Amino acid sequence: MEIELYIAQLLSTPSGNSCVRAAEVLKVSHDKVNRLLNEGAYTGKDLFDKAAPNLVLEGGQLSLDDSVADKPYCDPESNPLVAKHWSGKHHKPVLGVCLVTLIYTDTRGMSLPVNFRIFNPHDVFLKHDLLQQMVREVFQWGLRPRWFSADSWYSSIENLKFLRNQEVGFLVGLKSNRTVSTQPGRYEQVGEIGDIPEDGLVTHLKGFDFVKVFRTVAPDGDVRHYAVYEANPRQRSRINREVFKQVKELHWHIEQMFRTIKQVCSLESFLCALSGL
Repeated sequence: MEIELYIAQLLSTPSGNSCVRAAEVLKVSHDKVNRLLNEGAYTGKDLFDKAAPNLVLEGGQLSLDDSVADKPYCDPESNPLVAKHWSGKHHKPVLGVCLVTLIYTDTRGMSLPVNFRIFNPHDVFLKHDLLQQMVREVFQWGLRPRWFSADSWYSSIENLKFLRNQEVGFLVGLKSNRTVSTQPGRYEQVGEIGDIPEDGLVTHLKGFDFVKVFRTVAPDGDVRHYAVYEANPRQRSRINREVFKQVKELHWHIEQMFRTIKQVCSLESFLCALSGL
């Protein structure tokens, strides 16, 4: 049984998936479906090799985020990948599997995932540690993005220094309590800055370097802050609201991908998805 055949069945059956259901549709035994899923030891490199021929590997934007596949009825004792993870959908910790993904949008606008990890909560690495591992890998495989984007969960000083050493510009979310200095000797939390110009505020992010901070206010009043860093010193003066919006909008592609694999590929409902869960 070929994996392409299984994928076609998965896409054509939006709900109620199982090995038995797949076997009925594909006219094979459910044991064949089960073996296919259990024997497929796919890695991030396999994903990259599939995506790379369809992408311009230089000059695009690399984005990282994670998503939780709800598994409310799985037993964490019998599967080490099932644990409590914070869910943006439910706004609380839920039982599930955490998928961390890198997606690349090239200079033509083509967006494809290029690396992934299924986060193991029992591993020595934390989620924010995976950023350096996964980005280092795609660079080794030949990807050369101009920009990188991630939310505030991945914006540790260690990760920002790593990205700077890779000579890639970035846009990352900042928690409101991150400390910056706009005037020598004076530090304050970014959420306490009274006025941030439309085109951003140049300030020093404590422990890192000078960045440009932008503030957005959603219709519901939700206030968010972002730090933008340009790897090329000659281009830093050109960072404005338009550049910020372009990079931020491209980051949304990874959210669209997560929505697709859940709504179209039935990620959460398929009983044997993600290593037999």
